[in-house]
Amino acid sequence: MIGHRLANLAILGLAAAICYGMQTSKPHYADLTGPIPVRGGMGDDVKARLFQLRVDKVEFAKILAVSEFGKDRTLTTGGLWAIVTVELAATNSTTTISEATWQGPTGLGYRETERLAMVSGLPPFTVEPGLPARGRFVFEVPPSEISGATLLVSNERAFALDSQARITLDGLRLKPDGTPEMVADIYDMDEPIQ
Repeated sequence: MIGHRLANLAILGLAAAICYGMQTSKPHYADLTGPIPVRGGMGDDVKARLFQLRVDKVEFAKILAVSEFGKDRTLTTGGLWAIVTVELAATNSTTTISEATWQGPTGLGYRETERLAMVSGLPPFTVEPGLPARGRFVFEVPPSEISGATLLVSNERAFALDSQARITLDGLRLKPDGTPEMVADIYDMDEPIQ
């Protein structure tokens, strides 16, 4: 009788351990329905399902100069402005690319700034197959989030079960402390994209 009880307790304990192991090792729902990463580096043509993109350069500035509605103004930030110049193209049909995030080495994400409302060359980008377009993504980032950063680009904000370009920003010229070597005092957003 006592042997049966011990055997039942052992089986119950084993079942609980198996259930706990299955619960902690299964993927989270967000991982199952999240983006499908397509990885590359600076200068690589990264091909997602609906678009392809190449990061040509990343520049940093303390102040942005913009002209909106006929008025010149300057924008400052508590960190640095990161200006990412890209070339984009659609793969099969006309598509819009509207979402980018700067993901720092700590895993924190910094979405594109919303402080530049009427500046040309910023998202959303509408691109067509065979007709590449150039544009910029602009972020406000702390200097500590520059070294080891990744650019995440998708065609929409809600992109479940769709591809997301993840470009490692490995071509940045940095000082030993991880901050950029070149930081412009003022970056003019009205200059043509090169």
